[in-house]
Amino acid sequence: MTASGEWNSRTLHFVGIGGAGMSGWATVAAELGANVSGSDAAESAVLESLRERGLTVYGGHLAAQLPDGESVEVVRSTAIPDDNPELVAARERGFRVMERAELLSELTALRRTIAVAGAHGKTTTTSMVAQILIDCGFDPGYLIGGELRSTGRNAAWGSGEWLVVEADESDRSMLSLNVEVAVVTNIELDHHATYGSLAELREVFRSFLEGPDQAVLPNRSDLLELRGDRAVSPFSVESLELLPGGSRFEWRGQQVKLSVPGAHNAANAVAALEAALLAGVPAPDAATAVASFAGAGRRFERLGQSRTGALIIDDYAHHPTEVAATIAAARTLQPERLVAVFQPHLYSRTERLAGDFGRALSGADLICVLDVYKARERAEDFPGVDGRLIAAAAADSGAGREVLWLPDFDSAREQLNRLLRAGDVCLILGAGDVRTLGEDLAVEPSS
Repeated sequence: MTASGEWNSRTLHFVGIGGAGMSGWATVAAELGANVSGSDAAESAVLESLRERGLTVYGGHLAAQLPDGESVEVVRSTAIPDDNPELVAARERGFRVMERAELLSELTALRRTIAVAGAHGKTTTTSMVAQILIDCGFDPGYLIGGELRSTGRNAAWGSGEWLVVEADESDRSMLSLNVEVAVVTNIELDHHATYGSLAELREVFRSFLEGPDQAVLPNRSDLLELRGDRAVSPFSVESLELLPGGSRFEWRGQQVKLSVPGAHNAANAVAALEAALLAGVPAPDAATAVASFAGAGRRFERLGQSRTGALIIDDYAHHPTEVAATIAAARTLQPERLVAVFQPHLYSRTERLAGDFGRALSGADLICVLDVYKARERAEDFPGVDGRLIAAAAADSGAGREVLWLPDFDSAREQLNRLLRAGDVCLILGAGDVRTLGEDLAVEPSS
């Protein structure tokens, strides 16, 4: 039973079902027996994939798309405004309207749950934990903010006792989860609309770490103290050797070779290994399993080659720390030239962190900055804020590197098709819709 009854007697309608998290939760709800439908702002490959799984989904939002019945429950994405016509109609008809975190809380109450939190690395670390448990025969459920490449899915319920999920600090929703093992990859202030200071954010993480029986934390005193005197598995990367496209390190007496690049991914892997150990996976088996990890969607994902032979790689990096880490990871591929194409995400983040973004991007040889992906924000609320702030900061930090301001995809596509050449690695960076630009550029499979 759940708070709302047996799953097979429930009708759930997801508004914003095309999102990375929402599509997964809808998939799992359907696997549990619920009658599931949903809508998103526009048609997409995600909607088509959900239709192939038997879900009724719509491109566009209309009140008429709400299911019939008296006990319909509507799940809303955080990106959906209050005046969405489906939400308005749902309230008028007396339907229960719940935030996505409420549903995730229900799901985590049904299984022993490993929840991964942190400013950076959540999706990759969650994917690694899921991959290890799958390879070691645990058949876990998982809910990930990106596609697990080995399964081609971002969610499944499985038949095992464990559920692996991402825990979102952006709206404090991670505090509502039922967690047995908490993993924190790092803590850094990112969501400025929610948190006024790093101290406030740390207190939310302290609250998150109060409940779980076990916790995995970086081996840093300022983070370990958030757990107090409760059980904790501190992690750090030992004997790290960065390789082209991967790394090698030691963990609990095991030699681990990783097939995704960058020191940041080695740290993610050690966190995932510690979590898997707490779930009952023997250390040698966990080390073998993580070596086969092929990555997660939109995390250093090779899209193919440009018509001139440049390698196009897509990554979700949308914070200066993530941008710098992704550029450093790309350097391990030893390109003749590293090109960074960055789409800023949110005006508020751009306004606060433009200088940091400029310094992070200066690690590339050629820097291209697009205009801001506004997401839930409005341009008129941030006068004078656009991608040129970051382009200027990158030029100031770039020590003579070429910086291009390419405000729209058409100009970016034209310029990049002219500039890219064989031997280049071109990073497509951002949390918005910039992947479509990368897909346009990648006209050939990568070699």
